[in-house]
Amino acid sequence: MKILICGAQGFLGRHISQVLQDTGHEVCHGVRKPKLPERLTDPEEIAINYAQDTEPAIWEKRLRSLGQVDVIINAVGILNETTELSFDAIHRDAPAALFYAAARCGVKSIVQISALGAANEAEHPEAMTGYMQSKRAADKALMASGLSYLILRPSLVVGIDGGSSQLFRSMASLPLLGLPGRGEQQLQPVHVDDLCAAIAIWLADANRHSMVLNAVGPQAMSYRRMLEIYRLAMGMPAQCMFSIPIPLMRMAASAARLLPQNLLTPDSLRMLEQDNVADATDFAAHLGRPAKSHKDWFPGVPANMLASSAIAAWSLPLFRYVLALVWFVTAAVSFGLYPISGSLALLQPLGLSGSLAMFMLMAASTLDLCLGLATLLWPRRILWLMQIALIIGYSSIIAIYSPEYYLHPFGPVLKNLPILALLAYLFAHQRDARRDTK
Repeated sequence: MKILICGAQGFLGRHISQVLQDTGHEVCHGVRKPKLPERLTDPEEIAINYAQDTEPAIWEKRLRSLGQVDVIINAVGILNETTELSFDAIHRDAPAALFYAAARCGVKSIVQISALGAANEAEHPEAMTGYMQSKRAADKALMASGLSYLILRPSLVVGIDGGSSQLFRSMASLPLLGLPGRGEQQLQPVHVDDLCAAIAIWLADANRHSMVLNAVGPQAMSYRRMLEIYRLAMGMPAQCMFSIPIPLMRMAASAARLLPQNLLTPDSLRMLEQDNVADATDFAAHLGRPAKSHKDWFPGVPANMLASSAIAAWSLPLFRYVLALVWFVTAAVSFGLYPISGSLALLQPLGLSGSLAMFMLMAASTLDLCLGLATLLWPRRILWLMQIALIIGYSSIIAIYSPEYYLHPFGPVLKNLPILALLAYLFAHQRDARRDTK
């Protein structure tokens, strides 16, 4: 069959595409920014602006240009809104327009990746977030389209390359972690392989009866327990966790909206607060087996590999921020926090005095400030090498002209050694963006 996957560059889209290609289907990839994913083989990519393509005519023209498309899989989704990307446009309006156009173009079936939502949403629909409301609106539009459909409503989706899994592994690898409330919010994670298998099984059925499936793992678990499972998978001892009162978390989520991040928002916190569980019987029956348990989340992946990538996710930015702070404080001290006369006296053994010494002091302070800014805004391998060379250079000068500082009880020069080690670590882990020469 010819299958169009919308959202093919995302975590779910990549896995679904690989499974369907392995099964022998012809797969077209609907993507926001056409760029050949390395793991896919000669995919046909179609540029789609999901935030703007909200009219059926746009989709009908696109579908007709592709020829006869048999199945469309909608795996498009965002967790947080921005000024350019809204839940209603991406989750509701664009899919509704797509479903209408699909019916007009003779598409046979639709797979809609929805979301499980809160366990009590039927009794309290007003508690649903904007994310869930837009997902449910798309589900209703599909049900009314007259097309044959599979609506999958997954809980948290687990996979080694999944964004949420990488985030939770990083959180679990921290030596100390705060939990919202007591961390007893209930989740029912499902592995991405089971989600893909459910789609492949449904597509293999020539009848393809319309159905809605809650795609959940075999057992519910608390947020705290999930983090403990991730930590065990990384071969780490028990983590020190402490509770953060929910009102304080809500205040932090509101304040975090002002920061350049999309992990902690009022909506994401509300979704975490609500239990996200369902009966696993129907999903297991569709698969013909129980879904994967947490023991099979990362089969064959060494614990040290999981741990190293998780630790690097937070240690690399932490090291950068600490290094930048060192440069900023050094600049501030040289600019005048430490008496200028004292700083100038330190330059006298080098034969610098008067206006030349002042110029060198201000130049060095400005360089420290620039290095601090570059460490935050322009992390590059060449930057780490420059800093290594600079530290070795002035340490050598001190060794020649002021060797007494190597024997100073506070060890002001010897402390350059851990900074050099930190820079070597940053250099080894830095992956500079490559220019496209094509």
